[in-house]
Amino acid sequence: MAASSSSSSSPRSGLLYYAGCEEYTHKPHFLEACFLCHKPLGNNTDVFMYRGNTPFCSKECRQEQIEFDEAKEKSWNVRSSVRKSDSNKSSTSKTVRSDTVAVA
Repeated sequence: MAASSSSSSSPRSGLLYYAGCEEYTHKPHFLEACFLCHKPLGNNTDVFMYRGNTPFCSKECRQEQIEFDEAKEKSWNVRSSVRKSDSNKSSTSKTVRSDTVAVA
């Protein structure tokens, strides 16, 4: 009997999938494709990095991501400043009673 070297015909590979072990599927290396357009990055091509470990195939893709991130950060800052001003307004509109109450 000859043993099959193919992992797809192995009964164990099916068990891993059905047992909920999806982490054993192939996960691409982070430098295999452009983060934005998913174009494959070749061995002899320039890779444009952003924020440490995010690869892009071109300056244009990288710039598009930078602009997207800046817009997202700006909207977070606007929301944060709106929340702070709302909390300041609510704290100034509270009334504090300082009456004396006599209990008999």
